[in-house]
Amino acid sequence: MSTTDRLADEPQAYEAQAHEARVRQGFWQKARSTMGKVPFTEEAVAAFHCATDSATPLRIRAILFGALAYFILPFDAIPDILLGLGYTDDAAIMIAAFTAARMHITEAHRAKAREWLFKAQASSPT
Repeated sequence: MSTTDRLADEPQAYEAQAHEARVRQGFWQKARSTMGKVPFTEEAVAAFHCATDSATPLRIRAILFGALAYFILPFDAIPDILLGLGYTDDAAIMIAAFTAARMHITEAHRAKAREWLFKAQASSPT
């Protein structure tokens, strides 16, 4: 790789690391707060497990961390507090990321997601 290529990749690598740090810090709280409110919680949790799996290609990890970072941000194109519309932009971005990563989100990632959802639902107050 040439010096020019490395310099061009550095901002992208820095951005990917920032997304990863943001997601690792805030993902589980957001997943708990949206459980039962958005139809893609299980897929988001599976995507998190895929993104944190060292066997997942770096490009796919970067795509997933970027989408998950957008999901957990409190401010985005359509504020999440708007009932009925708040998560439509998040859903669109997540669907695009899921489509890009579909060959890499394994049954093991999905099983971990289902296990987490089962435990989270069992421990949440009714």
